[in-house]
Amino acid sequence: MAKSRAVYVCQNCGAVASRWQGRCDSCGEWNSLVEESDAGAPAATRRAARGRVFELEGLAGEGRPAPRIATGIDEFDRVTGGGFVPGSVLLLGGEPGIGKSTLLIQACATLARRGARVVYISGEEAVAQVRLRATRLNLTDAPVELAAATQVEDILATCATGARPALIVIDSIQTMHTNMAESAPGTVTQVRASAQALLRHAKTTGSTIVLVGHVTKDGQVAGPRVVEHMVDAVLSFEGDGAHHFRMLRASKNRFGATGEIGVFEMTSLGLAEVANPSALFLAGRDSGAPGAAVVAGMEGQRPLLIEIQALVAPSSLGTPRRAVVGFDQNRLSMILAVLEAHGGLKLGMHDVYLNVAGGFRAHEPAADLAAAAALVSSLTGAVLPPDMCFFGEIGLSGAVRPVIHAGMRLREAGKLGFNHAVVPQSQQISDDGRGSGVTIRPCADVGGLVAAIARISARERTIARG
Repeated sequence: MAKSRAVYVCQNCGAVASRWQGRCDSCGEWNSLVEESDAGAPAATRRAARGRVFELEGLAGEGRPAPRIATGIDEFDRVTGGGFVPGSVLLLGGEPGIGKSTLLIQACATLARRGARVVYISGEEAVAQVRLRATRLNLTDAPVELAAATQVEDILATCATGARPALIVIDSIQTMHTNMAESAPGTVTQVRASAQALLRHAKTTGSTIVLVGHVTKDGQVAGPRVVEHMVDAVLSFEGDGAHHFRMLRASKNRFGATGEIGVFEMTSLGLAEVANPSALFLAGRDSGAPGAAVVAGMEGQRPLLIEIQALVAPSSLGTPRRAVVGFDQNRLSMILAVLEAHGGLKLGMHDVYLNVAGGFRAHEPAADLAAAAALVSSLTGAVLPPDMCFFGEIGLSGAVRPVIHAGMRLREAGKLGFNHAVVPQSQQISDDGRGSGVTIRPCADVGGLVAAIARISARERTIARG
């Protein structure tokens, strides 16, 4: 019997230390080392273990697409790549109260109504609480099997009885514990061991398992990063508590495209799918105010039109404010520097506020041109045409660089009634993009953008005088 010894494991990165210290040497996190026991197999047993010989195959061969189990929720199936793959394990993360359990209980109910066996294991709530949520969502008629349990061995033994479950939901992985690890639930060792046991069950039985994960203050899934490498897909459920919109985003997917998003709206009856998110994000916008520009963006394979709002005001502080919501702070600093260096604008004594409307987060560089247009519009007081959209990446030289999927962006803009699109001058436009009915206005650099908005401002002042 191996003698167990005490080790200290970082709860942030999983690094192991032989003694306690206030700061982890690997990730730099303070007060993250927790004492855990290290009871391993004897060295002689490990040396005596021998593996079996297996057959190796070549690259050539018939490839079959993975079978899918569609949930019936189109936005959910879009993100997963067409539905659940039998034997796969998914990790769903999100902030508390964002709607993770609501989304999963709706997916479980839809599958169960189609005749599939679905098991929902709650480690945080009692069965009565889950039933109360199902009653509120009008899902009590769905034959979903519920249980409140935290012991992994008990859960797997229960799921092994009767018909093979098509879907098993574990809410959440941080509450699970297994006898294979001698540490407290929620620690790195327990989360890793529990996830490994559930992953092994999914691969051997063919059941799809969805693990719900907590998130840290930085928005990352809590626990060891090795869990994200173990699972087949990592989904994040995002949203702002002040808005009804929720975005389901895939940051990893072995059976589909990454970067895909599904858009939902929180209603009194749960999460409702949003078939046309562009129209929803642009609803209620004030097209007659300066400092607003619409970007024709892409999220995965889906085009989205969202509004970027900017406010540039004189500052009375020695160091002007730079506040950003839904946009990268570093990219804003770069755009401001390029506008000063190559656009002739003086922004050093102005407070700058930038916001992406609707609680959305603009990640791609194609939003640079729209952000720059909104900043120039706010500074000059020029109101941009309400039927004009922008897309393009801004380089440090001031040049506007081309981006991908221009045709899809233009088609989406044409569907929503936009007549003009400011695009990079070197942008390649496909035939379907040119047939969208949107007039293409090429822009070579930020100097040309500033000059064009200045002409709009001068024309508006002339109209106001006359």
